[in-house]
Amino acid sequence: MKTSGPILFSHKTYENDLSPLFSIVIPTWNNLEMLQLCISSILKNSSYKHQIILHINEGNDGTREWVKKQQLDHTISETNIGVCYAVNAAAGLAKTDYILYLNDDMYVCPDWDKYLWEEIQLMPDKLFYLSATAIEPFDANKKCAIAPYSFGTSPADFRETEFLVTYQSLPYKDWNGASWPPSIVHRDIWNAVGGFSVEFFPGFYSDPDFSLKLWKMGVRNFKGVSQSRVYHFLEHSTKRLGNRKVTDANRMFLNKWGITASVFYKFYLRMGSIYNGPLPEFKETLAYKKKKFTSTIKKLFTNGTAL
Repeated sequence: MKTSGPILFSHKTYENDLSPLFSIVIPTWNNLEMLQLCISSILKNSSYKHQIILHINEGNDGTREWVKKQQLDHTISETNIGVCYAVNAAAGLAKTDYILYLNDDMYVCPDWDKYLWEEIQLMPDKLFYLSATAIEPFDANKKCAIAPYSFGTSPADFRETEFLVTYQSLPYKDWNGASWPPSIVHRDIWNAVGGFSVEFFPGFYSDPDFSLKLWKMGVRNFKGVSQSRVYHFLEHSTKRLGNRKVTDANRMFLNKWGITASVFYKFYLRMGSIYNGPLPEFKETLAYKKKKFTSTIKKLFTNGTAL
């Protein structure tokens, strides 16, 4: 694993009169206009007050100055250290019991947090992982997203008024497989599994890796909450990194766990299927054994080659 420079952090927290419910962790990398829209939506559309914590990768586009002016809690690295280091660093400033990971290219819908909080209150213990439901402008082959419904691809062309009168009418149900942001976990569970695995620099496949660590710990409530919705502009930072990084991370996940992320999503988390309560204990079906065999073959023959 290589980063683009030394892993050096600075941080700043601000005293305020809030009693925040969630600690919202947002990594950002020279994406100021998108970040401003994201923060604006949190302040405007949340039912509760939350602690917003940013990790600023570089921030040489004016992000640093803007964040300091807004007096938002933050950590900073001089170079782009990727998602995993960034989220872990920012999460270290969390003041609440709930760590929520949000992308900077997301716009949260009204009452998004209320629906998550209602679900949390129904949980019998801390062993849960919840996700809001993303509405996306094009079909990225995600079984848990509402797509394609385009209301713009950037802050400049985002049709916010049209979106706000439309988003609730888009049909969807609660789903299995919570793994992608916006995602929320109790800080005790976050700490127990060690947060995000930094070997997945710059961040690809860190989401299924984190979910698999939760599964190993005993988490079975991986619930996607349909009523909690966000608009996701999609990959405004990750697309700068290229497909090779994705391939490398795919191989790393396979070598670490012995299965591909797609196998984990399909057979363990049952990604995108209708939620009917905690997931059942995993059983090795014939279909799974075939996929596991394919994963084993890939693991044997992918050193130095593309998957």
